Amino acid sequence: MGQGGTRLPSSRNFSDWGGYVTSNKRSTASVRGAAALLTGTILAGVPMVAQAQAQTTPPAAATRQPAATTAAAPAPVLAPAVTRTIRTIRVEGSQRVEPDTILSYTKLRIGQDYTNETIDQAIKDLLASDLLADVSIAGVETGDLVVRVRENPIINRVVLEGNKRLKNDKIEKELKLKPRQIFTRTAVRADVARIVELYRRQGRFAAVVEPKMVSLDQNRVDVIFEIREGPKSKVRQINIIGNEVFDDGKLRKEMVTKESRLTTLLSSNTSYDQDRLAYDQQKLRQFYLTNGYADFRVISAVAELTPDKRDFIITYVVEEGPRYKFGDVTVDSDIRDFSDTALAASLPMKKGDWYDAKKVEDSVESLSEASGLFGYAFAEVEPEFQRNRENLTMTINFKIKEANRTYVEKIDITGNTQTQDRVVRREMRLAEGDAFNTFLVKRSTDRINSLGYFQDKFEIEQKPGSTPDRITLNANVEERATGELSLSAGFSSLERFIIQASIRQRNFRGKGQDLRASVNYSSYSKAVELGFTEPYLFDKNVALGLTIFRRDLNAFNLTQSGDRTTTYSQVSTGFQLATGVPLTEFWTLSGRYNLSQDNVGLDPALYFTNGVCDPIKAGRYLCEAVGNRLTSSVGLGLSFDSLNSRLRPTRGQRVSLSGDFAGLGGQVRYLRGVVNAAKYWGIGRSGFIFSTTAEGGYIHSLEDSRGPGIDPVRIVDRFYLGEPQFRGFDIRGVGPRVQRIPYTGTVAGGDQALVTDRNQIVDDALGGRAYYLGKAELEIPLGAGAREMGLRPSIFVQAGALFGVTRPLPTTAFAQARNADGSLRFNSDGSPTLLDFQSYAKDEQGRQLYANALDATAVPTTCAVGSSATLGGPCVGTQVNTAILGSPTPAFFERFVGDSARPRLSVGIGVNWNSPFGPLRIDLAKALLKEPGDDTKLLTFNVGTQF
Repeated sequence: MGQGGTRLPSSRNFSDWGGYVTSNKRSTASVRGAAALLTGTILAGVPMVAQAQAQTTPPAAATRQPAATTAAAPAPVLAPAVTRTIRTIRVEGSQRVEPDTILSYTKLRIGQDYTNETIDQAIKDLLASDLLADVSIAGVETGDLVVRVRENPIINRVVLEGNKRLKNDKIEKELKLKPRQIFTRTAVRADVARIVELYRRQGRFAAVVEPKMVSLDQNRVDVIFEIREGPKSKVRQINIIGNEVFDDGKLRKEMVTKESRLTTLLSSNTSYDQDRLAYDQQKLRQFYLTNGYADFRVISAVAELTPDKRDFIITYVVEEGPRYKFGDVTVDSDIRDFSDTALAASLPMKKGDWYDAKKVEDSVESLSEASGLFGYAFAEVEPEFQRNRENLTMTINFKIKEANRTYVEKIDITGNTQTQDRVVRREMRLAEGDAFNTFLVKRSTDRINSLGYFQDKFEIEQKPGSTPDRITLNANVEERATGELSLSAGFSSLERFIIQASIRQRNFRGKGQDLRASVNYSSYSKAVELGFTEPYLFDKNVALGLTIFRRDLNAFNLTQSGDRTTTYSQVSTGFQLATGVPLTEFWTLSGRYNLSQDNVGLDPALYFTNGVCDPIKAGRYLCEAVGNRLTSSVGLGLSFDSLNSRLRPTRGQRVSLSGDFAGLGGQVRYLRGVVNAAKYWGIGRSGFIFSTTAEGGYIHSLEDSRGPGIDPVRIVDRFYLGEPQFRGFDIRGVGPRVQRIPYTGTVAGGDQALVTDRNQIVDDALGGRAYYLGKAELEIPLGAGAREMGLRPSIFVQAGALFGVTRPLPTTAFAQARNADGSLRFNSDGSPTLLDFQSYAKDEQGRQLYANALDATAVPTTCAVGSSATLGGPCVGTQVNTAILGSPTPAFFERFVGDSARPRLSVGIGVNWNSPFGPLRIDLAKALLKEPGDDTKLLTFNVGTQF
């Protein structure tokens, strides 16, 4: 290959590279013979003969003669080795390596004696240095030694070819050969072995690596590794020999390794892994031990590779042994504070139960924790087993050895570079000098994790102190980024297109303060918010926060064309001041004051007639909400929180009660109460997380009655239920609502019929004064790769309802048609047959407007007879203006639905994904129970904004 990198005909396989490690044949006859032998056998290490004998030995006799008559064969006589003295030494051919460095690898020195064996050993030593490709020594007869060398070439580059499953960066970091280093065959063989091992770890045991070399000018070479990856070696079959109680299928289910079948096509556990093989043996042993087989053992586990190197056949030979039951289970404590009887009664196993090693392990852990609760950090719990092979019982005595009560000597906090020590220390439930307590240590760990300032899985390390009764707690934290700066655009099924800009620092100045600012804009909502929270005011355990906001929110309905349009808008401007004080470790009392100016409006072009809200166009329930009101409210909250993490809990519970009173000034008066509860369970070590949540609320107006059909609670103060809280239903899709259903056909054409197309029905959610909602969810763990991507799937079921609003009065503007006999007419579906409503135009003084009969293009007039030069002026003329200005409103049927406490029910699956575009949540939910008027929705997703 030339300088440009193209391959030349001099390319050789690694098996042809012997010429780079042979000695030059320019020495004496004896040395020449030794060098020739080295040429093909350097790697095998074949010893060399120094010099031929001066006289050959006679051939041995063909037959054995009697000892008495046969003379012993004379011993061969070897000529003495010729000894000479080194007069001079010089090195020829070295370019990069200094001559003195080359000679340092030999024992040849000027003035020393040497023999042929000495010369041979010098050649071996030089070739073993891996610096030289060729070595010869001349001048052996005269003592003027000339060491002629040819150095190993320099590596120009290392090339990988044929690798697809393993990328270059994965392989190159394992290679010893690097550009600009000296090439040696030893390093090549080692790198080949490393590459093969990498592929074996991937389960590709058929991988073949063939090294090649391309000679370049200036004694340089390109090293090329040609890789044939081959298929992934699967586990074709798993055989189990010796099992009688449990069949092969049952035991295979306990193993991580699976047989390659169509049902396991997508599984990554069908490939052979030596570490997994050892783990499966432990799984088998664990399975039998938890089912009472205390003598179980795996005699052997053999993995055989098929001749084509494509599959493995794994064979386990096991010995099950008999099944045992628990005998007497006792506790013997050397610590006087403990009651042996009480501790034994608290253990999960009882005499006569089948033996279960997992219960024994759990008992040791629970007894250790109990010792820690009383301050004995280093108490040792040792189970003592007595196996009765005749009765097949296992008697266990848990021995708690005597220990000193332990005190916290020191608390070390390390790893924090930005967060101040006091931020971490104030979350510690123990202080230096306190008695040790395992519960408080665990609680401290949970509280520090809940801060969200450090990496997950933080644990407080416990180390012995300076004396046996002292312990050191080490909080070695690893900080994560707590600043958030985002500018994003996204799409939500809730709000369509969204633009969001926010900046937040959850650990402002390293003091744990929360500083935030955000701007949100979408088709139906706009918000600006500034907030600051100090969790420890004046270094006291009192939190204080202030939020200033302006929110422009819009309610929606569906038009007859199927489009979502705005009904009423609500603009809120104000602030909230909140504080919180912990009462105990888990209970917290909070208070808040909220002052907001709310302006509720309707689009005059759509819902107003003659400058006022038209109930025919908007409905009485919307016209009643229009106005500008000031709300001044104060609230109290009481919460219990034992969650191990506020960010992503896996165990614990949370309960909160809150109440708000509006009426401390302002124009709005009500009482509102809300309760929330949640509980989380981590299911064993499997990674499953099961949770249940429940919430409910009620609001009661303190205002006087506003008239029949008018609910005392304003529409903007009521509760709403639907997406995203209640999956399976659309936004505000649950609860009381008024539907306006147009008719098809006319009275003249016969019977009317209500429209059945859901998209043509105008639907306004009214909200409710009471609601409840419950959810049960199971989060399913995935593999390591999915966890790194941030994928968290779950299945869930939800039930809830929204109800308790005053039934609004229906629109009565439409006259009902009558039959020929004067009776009221009804349609075949039972709905009344209604006539269109004529809306007449009036001026500002409320006078009827007419079309001018003299000139259709003239301005409208208030004159029923004649006309006026100006609107409302004197009427002149005798013409009669019979055309009253106005427009007809098509008849529609208005019905009130959904006000029911009966539960709605939905089930579904969802997934959270921390995508490159931001947090993504996708839910596929089916509503199984619903009430008339409820709006369901199968698929819900949200990306580009926080949930």
